[in-house]
Amino acid sequence: MNRYLIRRLLVAVPTLIGISFVIFAVVNIAPNDPMSQFALNPAIPPEVRANIRHQLGLDDPWPIRYVKWLGSAAQGNLGYSFNSRLPVLTLLGYRLPSTLWVIGMAYLLSIFLALPIGIISAVKQYSILDHLVSAFAFIGFSVPTFFTGVLLILIFSVKLHWLPFIYDSTIKVTDLDSFGQLLRQSAMPIMVLGLFDTATLARFVRAAMLENLPLDYVRTARAKGITEYMVIMRHAFRNSMLPVITLIALGVPGVFGGALITEQIFRVPGIGSLLVSSLDTSDIPVIIGITFIYSVLVVLFNLIADILYGFLDPRIKYT
Repeated sequence: MNRYLIRRLLVAVPTLIGISFVIFAVVNIAPNDPMSQFALNPAIPPEVRANIRHQLGLDDPWPIRYVKWLGSAAQGNLGYSFNSRLPVLTLLGYRLPSTLWVIGMAYLLSIFLALPIGIISAVKQYSILDHLVSAFAFIGFSVPTFFTGVLLILIFSVKLHWLPFIYDSTIKVTDLDSFGQLLRQSAMPIMVLGLFDTATLARFVRAAMLENLPLDYVRTARAKGITEYMVIMRHAFRNSMLPVITLIALGVPGVFGGALITEQIFRVPGIGSLLVSSLDTSDIPVIIGITFIYSVLVVLFNLIADILYGFLDPRIKYT
């Protein structure tokens, strides 16, 4: 296992370098100019604009800037925002709590709901419950999140006045009352994202369970007199988790990356909304920093998923 981890980590380094090069090249070759916000202001003299461009490091060709950025990134510095002049990691630190609370809670909720729903749907195949679950799943991942979000706002905020539709990031949790306010303002974005993720995961769990339930080892376990619960959970479900683990693990980086549309609808000050605003203003360091961190998380959780395979299936060896 140790050799396998070392080998994968050694492969991950050039992989991330290649990914960072592609990201840097695409962002810098794009037609958007970070100086456009200054160019539109006629009150700024050309020499001042040239000085600003020099201070931002935009005078050098982008390959040279990439080498400088790579050296800084290796030391844990992803650069400074063109707009706020704050370190990129500091900006991400400001936005990360809101993203983890809303998107993270939605993802955890979807996992806890999707696993039992998918198992029961597979065990009770073609029953009324299975048909209801299938209909829920098709609706969940067919309806776009922007439509679901607007619909919930119209029902719970405009008509019923139960929930606020604007996320207030200034709320500090100090007692039960403030915690209740945080739950109320987070309820709708969590429901929107949880519905979509639950529907997707439940269909995967159901399909994986249906593939394993008719196999010989399940019939053999039943013939030995093992209880039906143990047959399903210890044998069928454990083997069915192999493809599901991949989907869950690769979905975790999306939690850190934020939900672009949902955060925009509910004004959640998360990483997704930061990425959208950075794209609008051509804030190159922030765009590159968010995208690169997302790539790192994808590579990391892909490795974690491969390691979990060995624990779930003893036939998989990493020697």
